[in-house]
Amino acid sequence: MSDENDKLEESTPDEGSQGPLAGERLAEARREQQIAVIEIAKELHLDEYKVHALERNEFDVIGAPVFAKGHLRKYAQLVKVDEADVMADYYQLTRSSGAPPVLSTRPRPRQAMSPGPWVAVIVVIMVAATAYWWFTAREITSEPPVTGEIAPLPRESLPVDDQQTDTADEADDVVTDEPVVSPEPTPAVEAIVATDDSDMRLSITYLGDCWTEVTDAGGRRLFFNLGKEGRTINLSGEAPFNVLFGDAANVSIEVNGGAFEIPAADRRGRTARLTITGS
Repeated sequence: MSDENDKLEESTPDEGSQGPLAGERLAEARREQQIAVIEIAKELHLDEYKVHALERNEFDVIGAPVFAKGHLRKYAQLVKVDEADVMADYYQLTRSSGAPPVLSTRPRPRQAMSPGPWVAVIVVIMVAATAYWWFTAREITSEPPVTGEIAPLPRESLPVDDQQTDTADEADDVVTDEPVVSPEPTPAVEAIVATDDSDMRLSITYLGDCWTEVTDAGGRRLFFNLGKEGRTINLSGEAPFNVLFGDAANVSIEVNGGAFEIPAADRRGRTARLTITGS
């Protein structure tokens, strides 16, 4: 079948042609070397009809130009034809069939970025910052007025040794064998003066800092502040008292002069919320 096609191609030359070009040049070299089309097809990994199309310069059958040029070069190597001559023929034929389309190189206009996403991000950040400030501000509140008068208890005067007083001015120049022990400061005690003998009395001594809220049965705020370490407050009011401690381990409580222990059921971790009836 291939030999008959070769004979048919040899018997029907194109009139007025300039000689074999590109694929025709390759087909002529193949016939001179008596190589069958099927052998070329195996080497090029093509079907026989595509090899015949390549020899007739019907490059559209092969596909994209890059494939046609690649097969022409490989074909030229198989039949020992100068690749440069074959490629020159190819470009001559493709130019005569029409110029390739011109691709526009004008850069695409840059799309303006919409401010919408940025506005949304800023709004989310502002909302988060406001929420954080609001929750933080609730913990740091200004000290409200305390019902009643807070009067410090009188401190006992400490006896002063006349001899130590006389020698205090010379302490920088005299070295004593025995160290001078300064007396420990007594804790500050604050009291809210009771207005009625029937009111319940609550005494809180702070072993460490602890936020404290105390209200009586009438809803009056008896104490609403941060209790400092070493401080003792005495409160009185109508029972029962509603009490909140931020750090219950840092307080010692007396109710009506007797020790009071915070029930375990009223503790929530470090905090404690309880009702003190006084009974």
